[in-house]
Amino acid sequence: MKNMKKYIVAICGASGAIYGIRLIKALMERPYHVIVMISDGGLRVFEHETIFNGQSPLKDFLALEETKFHDDATLEVFSQHDMFAEPASGSFIHSGMAIVPCSMKTLGSISSGLADNLITRSADVCLKERRPLILAPRETPLSLIHLENMTRACRAGATILPPCPSFYTFPLTIEQLCDTVVARILDHLGVEHDLVQRWSNR
Repeated sequence: MKNMKKYIVAICGASGAIYGIRLIKALMERPYHVIVMISDGGLRVFEHETIFNGQSPLKDFLALEETKFHDDATLEVFSQHDMFAEPASGSFIHSGMAIVPCSMKTLGSISSGLADNLITRSADVCLKERRPLILAPRETPLSLIHLENMTRACRAGATILPPCPSFYTFPLTIEQLCDTVVARILDHLGVEHDLVQRWSNR
C-alpha cells in the first residue's frame, strides 16, 4: 500500500449521501486506497436516504450497490471523532480529499480554520499542505454567510463544486444523474474515468 494512491471521501450531514456513495464506489473500482469519514449527522442522513443501517460494514453495502471492487482496492472507514487517524497529520501523504455532500456547518468550520473533528482537521491539513480539497456544498438557497464561507474556502485553496447535475448526456436513472457530478469530482482529483460521456457538439 506504500505506493498506492490514497483518496479521502467524507460524507457530512446534508441531503445527498448518494453523491458520496457513488464517488466511493467509483474509487473502489480502481487500485486505490480509499479512506472514508462519516460525520455523526452524515451517518443519520446516510441511514435515512439509503438501506445502510450503520451496523454492517460499509464494504458490504457497497457490494449491494454492485460495486466491481478492484483486486488491489482497499478501504478504511473512520468516525469524525478519531483524531488520531493518519489523515489528521500533515505528514500523511495522499492524493486528495472530497467532502460530498458538504454541510454548511462543515463548510463554516473549514472556512474558519476550526479543525474540531477528523473531517475538518483533514480538510485543514489539505489546505495547509496544498493538497486537493473538493467541497460539494448541498444547500439551497444560499445565504450571504454561506457564500462568504465558500469564498474564504476557495481563496484558501479549496475547490467549490456544488452538486449540480448536467443533463446533456440524457441520464435515465438517478444514479446516472448523480454520476454527472461524481465525474467532475474525479476530474478534479486527477482520476481518469469513463463514468459519463464528455461533451462534444460533433
